[in-house]
Amino acid sequence: MNKELMEALDILEKEKEISKETLFEAIENSLLTACKNHFGKADNIKVEIDRDTCDFLCYAEKEVVEEVEDDCLQISLEDAQAISKNAQLGDIIHVEIKSKEFGRIATQNAKNVILQKIREEERSVIYNQYFEKEKDVVTGVVQRYLGRNISINLGKADAILNESEQVKGEVFKATERIKVYILEVKNTPKGPRILVSRTHPELVKRLFEEEVTEIKDGTVEIKSIAREAGSRTKLAVWSTNPNVDAVGACVGMNGARVNAIVEELRGEKIDIINWDENPGNLIQNALSPAKIVAVFADPDEKTAKVVVPDYQLSLAIGKEGQNARLAAKLTGYKIDIKSETQAKDTPGFRYEDYVDDEYDEEEYDEEYQGEYEEGEYVEEETYESEDE
Repeated sequence: MNKELMEALDILEKEKEISKETLFEAIENSLLTACKNHFGKADNIKVEIDRDTCDFLCYAEKEVVEEVEDDCLQISLEDAQAISKNAQLGDIIHVEIKSKEFGRIATQNAKNVILQKIREEERSVIYNQYFEKEKDVVTGVVQRYLGRNISINLGKADAILNESEQVKGEVFKATERIKVYILEVKNTPKGPRILVSRTHPELVKRLFEEEVTEIKDGTVEIKSIAREAGSRTKLAVWSTNPNVDAVGACVGMNGARVNAIVEELRGEKIDIINWDENPGNLIQNALSPAKIVAVFADPDEKTAKVVVPDYQLSLAIGKEGQNARLAAKLTGYKIDIKSETQAKDTPGFRYEDYVDDEYDEEEYDEEYQGEYEEGEYVEEETYESEDE
């Protein structure tokens, strides 16, 4: 029994996760390559390896003839009977080939064939392993900056965090552990190329799935998510169990669960709201923490008109329009926000006796300009649900 070969195969299978059968096939192919280099051809050469003992046999199939014209394919009757006494003309005799007789070049080529197969299988195993984790969150270790991109070690492979997928203001140090969202895994000749993100909304969703048990077991569902990476995320959740508070489950005891996620996202604010089938209620929840006087939603047009108290207008819009913009992304509605004073003075926007009339957009734009606490800022009336 070839114990050394068996031990080597066991180690490779354990450390590289390459099956023994694949390694046996690689050895067989390497011996065939060595024979071809040694004899010039290997069409009639067979290699057999015992999977249990690792003993191998390499032989050539030769035809018994009276006069030998090709040593590689034929054998004389006399030589054939020396191997098998019952050999007759026209028979096929198995002639054993001693691998020790191979030259240095043939041996080196055989070795290269085995190493190449091991490398290919190793890349394939790594690719399959991370391809299964595509669209999921993994923990990586920051290695170094490659220009403006960052190399992240995920264990058995390195990933690239492109500048476009980095949160503005985030700076990482070497050996720092961070969580990233796997965007795409590509199979290349040099091995798997893994692209990761810190800005994708699904990163927040997956972090909540890891942190909140109720989301993991399906009791609480994340119905919608809107994110402006590094600044704020709005999350709409819904519970399948009427006895479970969806928002409370995500927040956790004393905010422990949501705070763990906020810490991982380097202080990004997270608003968690209750999902509602009624679009009016959903939009009201989405514009939280602003107080809403009235919401008029049109499910067919996917538009909504919202009236807020005068003193709540700035809060409803948010800094640089962020609160309204995220609410629009979260709900999928175009949202028009006006204060009570503006609503009373605008045609088609009288919430006391609401009629879905068309109104003058230019006049509305002129009215909907003003100064906010954070300096002068002009905001458009409508916050699109689609990214601009």
